[in-house]
Amino acid sequence: MHVSLSRRQALVLMGGLAAVPLAAHATPRGSEMQLLGAWQHADGSYRIGVLAAQAGGPSPLRVRHVLEVPTRAHGLSQLPDGSMVASARRPGDWLVRWHPGQPADKAQWHWVDATRSFNGHVIASADGRHLYTTETDIDTGTSLVARRDARSLETVDEWTTHGIDAHELIWAPAAQGAKPSLIVANGGVPTAPETGRTKRDLHTMDSSIVQLHGDSGELQGQWRLPDARLSLRHLAWNAERTVLGIALQAEHGEAADKAAAPILALFDGKALRLCPAGQSMAGYGGSIASTAEGWAVSCPRSQGVATFTPDGQWRALVGLEEVCALAVGSGRLWAAGVSHTLEDARSPSPLTHAHAKELTGARMDNHWVRFA
Repeated sequence: MHVSLSRRQALVLMGGLAAVPLAAHATPRGSEMQLLGAWQHADGSYRIGVLAAQAGGPSPLRVRHVLEVPTRAHGLSQLPDGSMVASARRPGDWLVRWHPGQPADKAQWHWVDATRSFNGHVIASADGRHLYTTETDIDTGTSLVARRDARSLETVDEWTTHGIDAHELIWAPAAQGAKPSLIVANGGVPTAPETGRTKRDLHTMDSSIVQLHGDSGELQGQWRLPDARLSLRHLAWNAERTVLGIALQAEHGEAADKAAAPILALFDGKALRLCPAGQSMAGYGGSIASTAEGWAVSCPRSQGVATFTPDGQWRALVGLEEVCALAVGSGRLWAAGVSHTLEDARSPSPLTHAHAKELTGARMDNHWVRFA
């Protein structure tokens, strides 16, 4: 365990490591849609865990397993052994690995030192031996990908992302016999260590996506949009894993430019392409997901899910108050709002899952991950 006794004691005293296995829904387990998620509880505390609802029916979204964490969590990932790993929201200082349902004292914590901060996202290698996190060098502002031993959580190697404000990372499809590559979104928004998330000098923004060799970190390509004030942030593949969707956040100085900004870009492996929305999305795309019907981007500032065709043509805005997390299960789009969740959110008549009592007043974070 890589946690100093004082930090662990402090967390226990604040109640931050309470792991509570809650009663399962009465329906057969096989009919449940299970999701890894992060949320803020009504009392202000932060949690990660497993959420579930009966697919195909109006059952409530419930908490199956929960672990309280010290600050807001963001990105999550499932490992091959059934454990989950979560990273603190940027600029974060903790990473945790936990088997849902196990006691809190079995959770494995890692705290970064004063020279690094976590940027909120973590993924695992296919064999589960390594974790990859996006991080920032506090002294220089440079963004990094750290490759970590999944058992110890210690860094074994790190590579530059050739940019700043690195956010989500995702595995690229690998050619037969080749080592997979990582694709990383450099958000490009300048900040300063002493002011945390406060943005500054936006005229110097430099957002990009990069492709890095998955074993050496060698730069294999870097791509930028023509509009430097669009920050590339969250990533999702289409079903065929041939086109990458990227959710955008606009940082324009003029309100009109921000209101008109696109919130989706597509990458075909050669170039980035913007996909205009059919109405103002307030320049803010949150989570992104893809189904056979096309792309979906959650837009909490517009109170809905923006939907597009597979080739990026605008379709519609599906209304959902304070929508945040998206996930795909059994080919259906799930979307989390503040009081209820939509199943098959793209359909004319989506199913509604009210949030159970233990989620009353809870606010979901940006990401859900299908949990198997």
